[in-house]
Amino acid sequence: MANHFHLILKQIEAGGIQQFLANLQNGYVKYFNLLHTRKGPLFQSSFRAVHIETDEQFLHTTRYVHLNPSTAYIVSPDNLMSYRWSSFPDYFGEKSGSIVEVSKRDVLSLAGGLSRYRSFVLDQADYQRELDKIKHLTLENT
Repeated sequence: MANHFHLILKQIEAGGIQQFLANLQNGYVKYFNLLHTRKGPLFQSSFRAVHIETDEQFLHTTRYVHLNPSTAYIVSPDNLMSYRWSSFPDYFGEKSGSIVEVSKRDVLSLAGGLSRYRSFVLDQADYQRELDKIKHLTLENT
């Protein structure tokens, strides 16, 4: 994703995620702008958060995030395993050297194992692309 990113984080301390992301984004924007002699924002929009309240919502959110590069037509669903900016390959031992610790245990447990999680994500790739095409029609996005 060229202009935004998705993270699924567990908050340990009140306000911790907001502070972490403010520091991360501000620091990276300053670094990038200095490196490229430019000014202004880099990201599509400011930080937004959704409180995940159920295991089902958690599982569906991981799928949304993992399919996002495919939904945006950056890679095909068949090539998600090789997309370097995703944690999806980490779930299947296809990638090493990640700078982020990926906690797979809860996701895979909720999905019923590795094979089922792969199907859970990939079987909905076309559907998620279709939803993305019509999301502007919903009241929430007007």
